[in-house]
Amino acid sequence: MLNSLRTFFEVVLEYFVIFLMVILTTIVVVAVIYRLMGSSLAWYDEVAAILLAWITYYGSALAALRRRHIGFDTVLLSIPMPLRMWAVMLAEAISAGFFILLAWAGYTVMTILGGMSLTSLTWVPISFTQSVIPIGAVLFLICQVLSLPEYWRKTAAGVSLEHAEIEEEVETELKKAGNA
Repeated sequence: MLNSLRTFFEVVLEYFVIFLMVILTTIVVVAVIYRLMGSSLAWYDEVAAILLAWITYYGSALAALRRRHIGFDTVLLSIPMPLRMWAVMLAEAISAGFFILLAWAGYTVMTILGGMSLTSLTWVPISFTQSVIPIGAVLFLICQVLSLPEYWRKTAAGVSLEHAEIEEEVETELKKAGNA
């Protein structure tokens, strides 16, 4: 059940981030073409900045689900058991507290900016563009919770997520070099 939910979130977030990246790339290319033709799009800068923020928030949730944020596995794994697991709980609690605070602050910002709209596209409400803050924070929390059981098991077993990824990349590159 938990694995299928995690897989669902991973697929949805992955495709959504790719979708946002394609839209941003398309907008940038169109804006460059317009500028080369001696014209410019009035809304380009504002929309591109918003899309970049959305990619950042939704991409960070995806990274949280995959446990790919910056970490210090070597330091964590050097802590003896059971103190190591207490350190994991403390880190998870601090992270959760931050994202709960971020979700609350983002929601507060949305309510304050409720009646405003973008400068260049007056039909787009700012609350829509700023909705990424509380939504992204809640998604991050959900992704942290969904990835916690596997992270907990690996940390308890002394398995480094960083080293496993590095070793996998080295193995892949060695295979490529051997086939070349």
